[in-house]
Amino acid sequence: MKPLLIFPFNGNGLEALDCLDGSFQLIGFVDDTPEKQGRTAQGQAVFSRAAFDQWPGAQVLAVPGGPASFRSRRAVIERLGLVPERFARVIHPSARISPLATLGSNVLIMAGAVVTSNAVIGNHVCVLPNTVIHHDACIGDWTLVGSNVTVAGGTVVGENCYVGSGSSLMNGLTIGAGSLVGLGSNVIRNVAAGSQVAGNPARPTRRS
Repeated sequence: MKPLLIFPFNGNGLEALDCLDGSFQLIGFVDDTPEKQGRTAQGQAVFSRAAFDQWPGAQVLAVPGGPASFRSRRAVIERLGLVPERFARVIHPSARISPLATLGSNVLIMAGAVVTSNAVIGNHVCVLPNTVIHHDACIGDWTLVGSNVTVAGGTVVGENCYVGSGSSLMNGLTIGAGSLVGLGSNVIRNVAAGSQVAGNPARPTRRS
């Protein structure tokens, strides 16, 4: 089994525990907040970043960010200073990944997710439970995709986006980099980079 460190100790990291199979042996979490370091209520260790050097052979799953902080994910992960080869790819045993799909590094795919033929999942991407990413769709680097999301065929989600749970993205669309799709949205038009959209059909709520 490969030794694994999960950064940080957050919701995504906790859910990643359920995705581990016999391929990985968890060493513990890494978190920058001193109050979180020590032991979790369930007994897992939480270390400072010194753990990366203490276990140089351990792989790392880095899953920071949420709807309020997703645009900073790239900077946070890059500041870890890890070589690409150290990043893990963790896929829940119940997820279904087409052999024709392409997956990057530091990817977390949770229970019940489906990734079909010719879909591309970039680096540093999280896909939450029961999401379906259809043929020829592309999820850009650094992006977070919520649970029960449908990304239809040929749709491109740009880098550093956040797609809220329960959303549907129509086929052939482009979701521009740095965009946020609100919870439960039905996206039927292209979304400009840096936008925030929500609703059914999804409409811009603001642009940053």
